[in-house]
Amino acid sequence: MMGGYGVVIPAFNAGTTIAETLRSVAAQTVRPELVVIVDDGSTDDLASAIRGIDLPLKLLRQDNAGPGSATTRGIAALKTRFVATLDADDLWLPDKTATQLAYLERFTGASGVFTHMRCFRGGRADEPDAQPMPGWSRSTMLIRREVAEAVGPIVDPPGGRGEMIDWIARAREAGFALDMINEVLALRRIRPGSLSYGRDAARDRGYLEVARMAMLRARNKAGRS
Repeated sequence: MMGGYGVVIPAFNAGTTIAETLRSVAAQTVRPELVVIVDDGSTDDLASAIRGIDLPLKLLRQDNAGPGSATTRGIAALKTRFVATLDADDLWLPDKTATQLAYLERFTGASGVFTHMRCFRGGRADEPDAQPMPGWSRSTMLIRREVAEAVGPIVDPPGGRGEMIDWIARAREAGFALDMINEVLALRRIRPGSLSYGRDAARDRGYLEVARMAMLRARNKAGRS
């Protein structure tokens, strides 16, 4: 089994959820070498919330710049062969990273691998309230380190939504193979005030910007061919 992975968790006012998130990381059957938490300008006491967790933790702080910026900074702080990312209010099931590491060991042409996930609301992780879905998201991603370095920063679009869609699209345009495991190995928390909660015209502007940038890249590529 391949080891050598680190975890990056961007956190903004996640003091009420991050301890549970970290416990799900600590429960992994293959433990990480390091977990980097990037405090993205929080106003709560994140340091107290993570105290006492049985993990090798590194806490970085920055002015609020968005989850993509925080994730990019966290990845830069890791030296591990593999990089996993996780939102500060989501959870991993115990075999999540072991399953992904085994997949990348078997399929050497895969640059990264994601998993299916379920959503749950509030504190009821034991009762997911949605059907399984492909988790093309930060909380299910495990990639080879060279992919992160080649694709570059995770860019926060206007409104704060869509940064992972943009990064995944750029990775694929660069020729990296990103695969999906059909097994549910992560749980996504839906809570009022989070970036993933409901539809919001201001926040959803990011999706439009991501689509616009993808079209511009495709047009520029066609013009050069």
